[in-house]
Amino acid sequence: MEHGQEGPSEPVFRYRPPAPRLNTLVSGIYGYGENGAAMRGLTEAASLTVPLIVNFGSPFRIGLGREPTLADSYGCFAAGLFAGPIIMDSDGAAECIQINFTPLGGRLFFGLPMSELADRMVALDDLADRDINQFARQLADLNSWEARLDLAEHFVGTRLDRASRANPAIGWAFSQLMLKGGDIRIDALAEKLDWSRRRLVASFREEIGLPPKSVSRIIRFNAAQALAAKGTAAGWADIAAACGYADQAHLTREFTSLAGCPPTAWHPGA
Repeated sequence: MEHGQEGPSEPVFRYRPPAPRLNTLVSGIYGYGENGAAMRGLTEAASLTVPLIVNFGSPFRIGLGREPTLADSYGCFAAGLFAGPIIMDSDGAAECIQINFTPLGGRLFFGLPMSELADRMVALDDLADRDINQFARQLADLNSWEARLDLAEHFVGTRLDRASRANPAIGWAFSQLMLKGGDIRIDALAEKLDWSRRRLVASFREEIGLPPKSVSRIIRFNAAQALAAKGTAAGWADIAAACGYADQAHLTREFTSLAGCPPTAWHPGA
C-alpha cells in the first residue's frame, strides 16, 4: 500500500433482538456496513432463515450453490430457503439492514406462498409490495444505525401483529420436526394430521418453502453444526450418531451438499 493511502476499516455490525412476542417469527435484525472491506467467496451454509435485505450501498453478488457472476447482483431483495450453500461477493461498499425471519415468520410477513421465494432471491420491486418498498425508502433516508434499527423493529412488529395467522397444522408439524431434530418420518406426521403425504408435502412447500424431507435435512445439519461449534463432541463420528445420521460418511455427504465442503473443512461461522 502506498504511503498515505488508507485501507478498509472494520465492517460495522449492529444487532437488534426481536421483541419477545416475535421470537418464534424473527431471529434478529442486523445493521451491516462494509467500510471498504470487500467479500470474496463468503459461503453461508443452508439454514432455516428467510432474510429481507434493504441495501443502501453497492449490491451483493450471490450464487446459489455456485460462484456468483456479475449477472448475480442483488441490492434490496428477499430470499427463501435453499438446501445448499450460498456464495457471496461484494465490492466493499455494501450497507444494509437485514431482517432474518423464521420460515413461518416469513410466510406471515410477506403474505406469499414461501414456494415463491424458495431457491431464489427476489428483488423488492418484483415483490410489488407497496408497504415494504416504502419501508425501504424510509430506511435509506435515515443516517444512523440506531434509527434504522428502530424503524425496522417497529415496521416488522406492526406488520406481523396485523398478519393473518399461520396454518396451525403446518405450524405443529414444523415444531415436531424441530423438536425431534429432523428425526421423524414424514408419513408419521401425515398420519397424525390425518392427511395424505402429498397434501403434507404441498402444504409445506406453501407455508415453509421446501418439502418436509428437505427441512428435516437442514434441521439435522444445523444441529450437527451447533454440536461441532460447542467443541464438546469427541469427533465427527460421535456428532453423526448424536444427530441421527446413519454414519460419518452420511454426515460427510450432507455437509458437502449443504455447506459446500466436508465437515473436516468446515468451521463455526461458515
